[in-house]
Amino acid sequence: VQLVESGGGSVQAGGSLRLSCAASEYRYSRNCMGWFRQYSGKEREGVATIDGYDRTRYADSVKGRFTISKDDAKSTLYLQMNSLKPEDTAMYYCATRDLLGCTSLSLSELFFRDWGQGTQVTVSS
Repeated sequence: VQLVESGGGSVQAGGSLRLSCAASEYRYSRNCMGWFRQYSGKEREGVATIDGYDRTRYADSVKGRFTISKDDAKSTLYLQMNSLKPEDTAMYYCATRDLLGCTSLSLSELFFRDWGQGTQVTVSS
């Protein structure tokens, strides 16, 4: 599965951005997808995940501000980011685990197999 992110950019604190992740054809339906971010010099951390039945899970740092969703018809994953803070500045990656009827809500990068190239989000104070 090939993934291509878009929608990153620069925004002031309190602003919003919507990230998109377009996926090539999946082998299986109802797979798991997630968003991760990586600060400079740090490991990737899980931001949000959605399973094959549209259940979601969020990192505590983004709860109430970020929303993960997907459009299966378009094979596209989204991350709506509101009330952005300078500490949200990072490279954001989407990832997928192409499993039939995936029910995992793991925020661990070890669970996911396919990754996009990343899109930079910069939030200024």
